[in-house]
Amino acid sequence: APESLMQALEDLDYLAALDNDGNLSEFGIIMSEFPLDPQLSKALLASCEFECVEEMLTIAAMVTAPNCFLHAPPGTEEIALTRWRRFSHPAGDHCTLINVFNAFKAATAHPTDPGNNEKWCRDYFLSCSALSMAEMIRAELVEIMKRIELPISEPDFGSEENLLSIKKALLSGYFMHIARDVDGSGNYLMLSHKQVAQLHPFSSYYNTRRIPEWVLFHEFSISEGNSIRVVSEISPHLFAELVPQYYFSNLPPSESKDILQEVINHLAPVSATKEEQK
Repeated sequence: APESLMQALEDLDYLAALDNDGNLSEFGIIMSEFPLDPQLSKALLASCEFECVEEMLTIAAMVTAPNCFLHAPPGTEEIALTRWRRFSHPAGDHCTLINVFNAFKAATAHPTDPGNNEKWCRDYFLSCSALSMAEMIRAELVEIMKRIELPISEPDFGSEENLLSIKKALLSGYFMHIARDVDGSGNYLMLSHKQVAQLHPFSSYYNTRRIPEWVLFHEFSISEGNSIRVVSEISPHLFAELVPQYYFSNLPPSESKDILQEVINHLAPVSATKEEQK
C-alpha cells in the first residue's frame, strides 16, 4: 500500500539510512548488509560505537529467531514462571534474552547426548529449535561483521557501564518504539501513535510489583491482545539524549511528549556547552 511504503521510507529517513535524494546513505548501505529489520540493523551498528557488540549480537539473534518461551501446559504455569525467573534480568527483557541464550550455550557446550539439550529446554519450558536457530543467526551475523570489518568489542555483560551501553545502542535503533505507563497500572501509551498496549505475558515485568514508567519495546502485536513484546526500561533523559530532533518534533502532541520536551530543554544548555567545547 502507498501509505505503508511512505511510512517505510520515513522510518529509513529517521534512521539516517537515506541521503537527501532518497538513495541509501553510506550508513544505509552498511545497514543493508545485515538480513535484519532496519531498526535492529541500526542498533547493531550503534553497538560498535558504544562497545557492546557481543551483547547486541545475542539480542539481535534472539529477537530474530522464533520466540523461545513455550506456552506451559495447563497446571504448570506457575512452575514455568518460577523456572523463567532464573533468567530474569532487572534491566528488562533484552538482557533476560541474553541470560537465556548464555544459559543454553553453557548447558549444551559439551553434549554427550543431543537429547540432553532437548531435556534441558523442556525443563525450563524453552524451545530448543528456537534457541538453536538463534545460535545459527548469531554466527551468521558475526561472519557479516567480520566480512565488512566492523569491530567486535570484548564481552562485558552485567557491568553497569555495559548495561547503559546496551540501552544506548537499542535506543539508537528503536527510538520510534517508546511507550509510557500513563496510570501506574501497566497501560502503556505509545509515543508514535495514541495506541494503548499492555505488557506481553512473556515479559519479565509481567505480574511483578515493579512496572517501569518508560519502556523501549521490540514490537507491538494487535493479534496478541494489543501487547508490547520484549520490553526494557529506559530513562527519559537517555531517550532525550539519543532521539533525532526531527523525529521528536514530528510526534503527535501528548502529555508524554510534553514531559520529554521538558527533559530536552533541561539538557539543551549542557549540549550547547559540549558543542562549544568541541
